[in-house]
Amino acid sequence: MRIGSLILKNSLFLAPMAGISDLPYRQIMKAFGAGLVFTEMVSANGLVYEGRRTRELLRSNATEGPLGVQIFGSDPDILAQAAVLVENDGDLLDINMGCPVKKVVRSGAGSALLREPKRVARIIRSVRRATSRPLTIKIRSGWDHSSENYLEIGHIAQEEGADAVTLHPRTRAQGFSGKSAWEHIHALKQRLRIPVIGSGDIFDAEDALSMRAGSGCDAVMIGRGGYGNPWLLRDILELEKANARPSAPSREDRLRVVLRHFDLHLEQFGPVRTLGEMRKHLCWYSRGLCGASSFRAQVNSSRGVDELRKATRAFFLLEP
Repeated sequence: MRIGSLILKNSLFLAPMAGISDLPYRQIMKAFGAGLVFTEMVSANGLVYEGRRTRELLRSNATEGPLGVQIFGSDPDILAQAAVLVENDGDLLDINMGCPVKKVVRSGAGSALLREPKRVARIIRSVRRATSRPLTIKIRSGWDHSSENYLEIGHIAQEEGADAVTLHPRTRAQGFSGKSAWEHIHALKQRLRIPVIGSGDIFDAEDALSMRAGSGCDAVMIGRGGYGNPWLLRDILELEKANARPSAPSREDRLRVVLRHFDLHLEQFGPVRTLGEMRKHLCWYSRGLCGASSFRAQVNSSRGVDELRKATRAFFLLEP
């Protein structure tokens, strides 16, 4: 698949997710086959005015490429400056125009931009002039059901020089409630010449194939469905290639990946941050397994990474 000048080995992408898509998480998902991974969303204002502190979110590794950098903001000039600053941090630049979080929306960024199509045009035009990297935007269907303007926003993006559009087909008002309207992805694909990437409610391999078949999207983006389940990417790729899904990972398989995630996090961020971050990941990795409830209690009460690692090994290996 191609986005602008960027050629990708497959059309299965990992979504940019605040508080989730750090370097260790991306490395795990890349190992399971993601064709393109994204950083967490990074504030354009933070990049321009704060520098070092914000750039911590851009920590990357040469082995994880190709890498997309996602920025957010509302000022066309500031976003253009940020695009220049991250020119060498990734292979592709994405502008977030879909985040529903109140703090982001109050600043006029994220999904708030869906209410201002003219500003969207100015932003894309300004950033397009500032960077030679492939440029994409990520949007929702609209602000609410009375203003579903994704077709208009997508067309603006195309005409102003964006190389692809990702659509999560829920409105800002929905948040993550209800069901994704995949028919919106189909409608957008019918409208645009540039690639359309579908996102939303991909929780198993069949979901990904159904989205692709029903919408005709050029790529599928995995978000919440990948929490604690990097095997989802493997399953999708295998189902597409051989029409057969591999067997579910054993507890030992899960442990190997969990410990690898642990080690990557320690290597990048040290024990204090690893303790906090791995707690949520371990709750996801253990989801659906026998004894998961009591294990989660252990995870949240662990006072150090050694104690947490010991509890993790005992749980996945069913040791007393």
